[in-house]
Amino acid sequence: MDIVKLAEKDHKHWEEFVASADNGTIFHSLQFLQYHPPDRFIDHHLIIKDRNNIAALFPAVIEGDTIVSHKGSSYGGFVLREGLGIHTIYLIVEHVIQYLKSHGFNRIVLTQPPLIYYRNPNQYIEFALMKNNFEYLKRDVTAVIALDSAEPLATFHSDARRSTKKAIREGVRVRISSDFSRFYEILRHNLGMRHNVIPTHSLDELTKLKKIFPERIILFGAYIKEKMVGGMVIFVTNPRVILAFYISHDDSYQKYRPVNLLFYEVIRWGRTQGFKYLDLGTFTLNMAPNWGLGRFKENFAARGFLRDTYQLIV
Repeated sequence: MDIVKLAEKDHKHWEEFVASADNGTIFHSLQFLQYHPPDRFIDHHLIIKDRNNIAALFPAVIEGDTIVSHKGSSYGGFVLREGLGIHTIYLIVEHVIQYLKSHGFNRIVLTQPPLIYYRNPNQYIEFALMKNNFEYLKRDVTAVIALDSAEPLATFHSDARRSTKKAIREGVRVRISSDFSRFYEILRHNLGMRHNVIPTHSLDELTKLKKIFPERIILFGAYIKEKMVGGMVIFVTNPRVILAFYISHDDSYQKYRPVNLLFYEVIRWGRTQGFKYLDLGTFTLNMAPNWGLGRFKENFAARGFLRDTYQLIV
């Protein structure tokens, strides 16, 4: 196997590979990775070739003597060609370790996409990582809704079902919106008030990503008449999974239950578009559970999948 650092001439091949890979996502796309300011990260993206054909990709950044895959996106890790066998995947991991060790790195940290993101789900990469002495750095839980029900309301817990019907009775309506400024105002206020944090993206970054991925970043707004009272920003991560990256509502309109209707309408939309799963994001932070948030997501028939981060001291 040959391992080469990504060069500009390889960009087109990288993007084509991500689109056809077994577990490629929007977060592995160079277009996504490069929206960051050029001085934020030191890139060290790798292409792994087997007999001159790309077998895998490894998006990564440098932090001192550590290589991180990837610091600027939800998922990184190994992006794998569909149909690879267990021995080939083992060799890919082994060769990348040898390459990084020979280039002076002493630690590797990576976060693989959860199993739902794979076209043909398998756990060969987990086995290969363990066999090459990686250890779990953390194992967070992401809440996932299977989009296989013709009528999602029937799968909701009774409380969520009542709240969804209440939102409809109260006149809440959900539609795809372009008003990212209003949603961001709601989001920033909500996160600041509840958690004393700011959104992962600035408004400029979010609107920039929307311009880069106009069909893959979608805002669903919950409206009372013409006033947005809540919203959900969806990332179309790959042909299987949509990810609810941001969910928020105006607290003064909580009694109208706009978030419940957002869940219902996004689930219905996702199913009609042919997606298999809606990923609601983690309800753990560094393995510390937010039990209330977990229960809330379970009310919509969500179930947990592991989002694993590994490390290796080389």
